[in-house]
Amino acid sequence: MKTDEIEELFRDLKHEFDVETPELGHQQRFLDKLNSINTNVVDNVPKRKSYTVILSIAASIMMFLGLFIFLQNKMEVNDLAGVSPELSQTQDFFTTAISSELNKIKAQRSPENEILVSDALKQMELLEKNYERLKLDLKESGNDKRVIYAMISNFQSRIDILENVLKSIENLKEFKQLEQTQMTL
Repeated sequence: MKTDEIEELFRDLKHEFDVETPELGHQQRFLDKLNSINTNVVDNVPKRKSYTVILSIAASIMMFLGLFIFLQNKMEVNDLAGVSPELSQTQDFFTTAISSELNKIKAQRSPENEILVSDALKQMELLEKNYERLKLDLKESGNDKRVIYAMISNFQSRIDILENVLKSIENLKEFKQLEQTQMTL
């Protein structure tokens, strides 16, 4: 039934359809009009100034630089100095004392005490690695007092090792001197 209604509609509208063929050159005129519209649209777009391109590049670089600095600060590992001003002074004291003791040991290094000094330096290296792990623990624990005490204890252990080595070097020197004096008698 529906097809009958559609056929009837087409029969009624048969004479109203536009079935004429276009004039000669119609297609070319249509394409010319279409091309002129396209070029007008492109010509109406304002051209970007070179300084806006430079500014956008500079802004991108600044954004990446800011992001890099922000991430670097986030990844920074805490140490005692980052907890409080008092602990910062404590850390400074220990690092100065350790550096001073190390310099004394290196100044007194000799073939006689080489094994003693190299063993002490290996122990210092192990304590330094342990300290680096403690710094990570401090960051993860949110400045837990137990970690802070362990870091201070690490510094004290380093100083104790260096002081013991210095005493041993002094004892070795005294022994050598005593031995030489006994040989001369």
